[in-house]
This record gives sequence, C-alpha cells and structure tokens, in this order.
Amino acid sequence: MGRRARAKADLDLDLTDLPPELRWREWMGRVEAVIFASPEPVTREALARVVGRDCNIDLIIDDIRDELHGRPYELVSVAGGWQHRIRKEFATAIQTATGLGDQVRPLSQQESLILLCIAYYQPITRGELSQFFGREISRDLIGYLRGLGFIASGPRAPQPGAPYTYVTTKSFLSHFGFDTLRDLPDMEMLEDAGLLSKDKLLAGEFPMADDLAGGDGETFAPESAGSESPDDDDPGSGISAGL
Repeated sequence: MGRRARAKADLDLDLTDLPPELRWREWMGRVEAVIFASPEPVTREALARVVGRDCNIDLIIDDIRDELHGRPYELVSVAGGWQHRIRKEFATAIQTATGLGDQVRPLSQQESLILLCIAYYQPITRGELSQFFGREISRDLIGYLRGLGFIASGPRAPQPGAPYTYVTTKSFLSHFGFDTLRDLPDMEMLEDAGLLSKDKLLAGEFPMADDLAGGDGETFAPESAGSESPDDDDPGSGISAGL
C-alpha cells in the first residue's frame, strides 16, 4: 500500500461518531486547510479525498465563503478548482509593505491584445495572429507569453508546413481569475461590435487592427522578452485550458 493510500486509510472520512454539526465543521476545516496550503487551485476530486461520501462540497465552499465575509482574503473559483486570493482592494497595502509585485511588469497593450486573440480563437497559429494584426508577430513575443505560462503549443494546423497552434493554459485562467474559458466576455457581443471575427481574418477581410493596438505603428515586441525564441514547430509544454 502506497503512502497516500495508507494516509487515506488512516483518515476517518465519514466521521460517523460525531454529531452532524461537528462533522460538518470538521469537513469545513479540512477543505479550507487543503485549499489554504495549496499554491495551485484545488480540484473537486482532490477535496473529495478528505471528506465523507455524504459531504456536499459545494455547500461546504458556500459556508466557508460566508465565514470569510469581511476578511482581507476570499475563496474563488479559478481554473477548474478553488483557491484563496487576497481581495483586490488590499493589493496596494501588500505591495507597500512587502514590495511584492514591484518586479512584475504588467502586460503591454499589444501583449494583452495578442493574449486575448489566442484566448478566443485557440487553437491559432502565429501566422493567423500576424494576419489579424496586419503585421508580424515576433517569436520573441510568443516566447514571452509562453515564459509567463499563459500560453502553450497546441496541435498542428492543417496548413502548408503544419505549423503549431497556440492555446491558453490553466495558469492563464488562474492568473486572470477565470474558472473556465466560458467566463471570457461574450464572443457574439464582440463580433456584433465588429471587433473580433476569425472567419473574416482568415478570409483576409478583417481590417488592420491599428486602432485596437494603439495605432502607434510600433512592432509587437515585449519590453523585456526572454532570450528563448521558440520556433513555430516547437510543441513546447503546457495544458490547454479547454472549455
């Protein structure tokens, strides 16, 4: 029997010797402790390992959230699981006291737009991204977004040369506070506004995106890209954040 199996066998999941109220409080404590200790969002399957068969995890989460009202942190649903997050209004206080976040450069407008296109149109190739914006999207820029863990290589596209496509990752969902890609702003509204349409861009009918990109004529290159310049044929690593 492996270490995890032995630990699970030693843990009383159903807590049948406790009255219902104390049993529920114990389950709440276990669930919150597991989420608090994890640096990544914790899935339903992981939480089910520490509670009994009669435990409703969704109700447990709701009760934990109720108890966190007024606290500087909250329990959020991101990337297919749950995670403790500091409330946004306390970010400035944390940065002032600790300096955390001072070394992290926010994405530029161009980088944000490219990441937005990948999120909506994945899987999408670098060539399609270049066609969308009407200018070359550099490998360095793609490498920078990959280095941040926001995108990864997807399947090869059915095009000459079979270039790899790009997809978003679970880290993308977690960083921007999305549970799934369904949480992105409604695509139909954006298409109705004439902002995004993959069919038009692939047909060469989409106008230049100078207005979206700021219209400054600058090339899309990050201020501080990594030295790695991944080739379009390099599959890289990562997990697609599917719908």
